[in-house]
Amino acid sequence: MQDFIQSMKMAMELKGFAKSTQRTYLAHLTRYAEFCGKHPASTGYDEVRSFLHHSITVKKLSSSYVNSAYGSIKFFFQSVLYREWNMLHVPRIKKRSSLPIVLTPNEVFRILDATTFLKHKAILSTIYSAGLRVSEATHLDISDIDSNNMRIFIRQAKGNKDRYSILSSKNLLLLRKYWKVFRPTSWLFPGISNDKPISIRTIQDVFKKSLRSTGIAKDASLHTLRHCFATHLLNQGATLLQLKELLGHENIQTTSMYLHLTHAEVLGLKSPFDRGGDDLD
Repeated sequence: MQDFIQSMKMAMELKGFAKSTQRTYLAHLTRYAEFCGKHPASTGYDEVRSFLHHSITVKKLSSSYVNSAYGSIKFFFQSVLYREWNMLHVPRIKKRSSLPIVLTPNEVFRILDATTFLKHKAILSTIYSAGLRVSEATHLDISDIDSNNMRIFIRQAKGNKDRYSILSSKNLLLLRKYWKVFRPTSWLFPGISNDKPISIRTIQDVFKKSLRSTGIAKDASLHTLRHCFATHLLNQGATLLQLKELLGHENIQTTSMYLHLTHAEVLGLKSPFDRGGDDLD
């Protein structure tokens, strides 16, 4: 198996896949091989269908997870084994569309207030105030905070693209306070070992603890802060194009999801029921 793991890794590196995508795809391929009980090069459409069907019906995995596994196996067949891939033989599961959970500004600040450790408060505040993915926040360098132009530089984010987001004045003050206490030298938010950034799991646990302490009943996650940034900006009058650039979306259709989460008044919409007719008792 190791020879094909190495071949798969090389193919992904040649394509410029992110390290996180490489780890995910290799994990999927390993599980596929274990499910089949034989070398993946000796498998075909029947084994792929059985594996995906088992993932859906027995393991009850999400459509996003199953499609990720699908992409891994498809890439392996095409880019490592150099085989044709026919979607008629292996259809892709239809992805379920659901709107993300969004907190009100008041709820966000309650969570931040409940985060008492200065370093953790600074990280959560940076994620919310700039709309960052957690991996982007953990990998910030000190030099990425551009206080002269009030922006944050996000290097090699999803899709291997650099971008800028806005730097909040209040968050800048918080970051300066944090820097004076902790004096980071390279990573803005280093882990226990200064040569590595703080772990994503640590920040996720911090958010969950703060959320529980507020008593907010919404099923929010750390990524919810990014959704809140986008929705709250739209409610303040930002355009979809502005938001697309700040979030680093490839397609504006992805950004347009947030239109469903904005206030109707912001969109200039009013129900036809409120136009004309007599008042109802």
